[in-house]
Amino acid sequence: MQGTVATYDPQTRSGTLLLDDGTELAFPRAAFDASGLRLLRLGQRVRIDHGESGEVTRITLPGLL
Repeated sequence: MQGTVATYDPQTRSGTLLLDDGTELAFPRAAFDASGLRLLRLGQRVRIDHGESGEVTRITLPGLL
């Protein structure tokens, strides 16, 4: 699944993503920390990994594993 960064707080390392259908999805610090990324920019496209219950588990850049 992919989306666009809508908000990102570098203090809490969490934020929200907008999916392609317009749905807003929050991501926790743990999902950002699992990404290995150093920062996110508003409007940046990201790939979203999620668990069985739908929670975001990792955010990465499209094309990166």
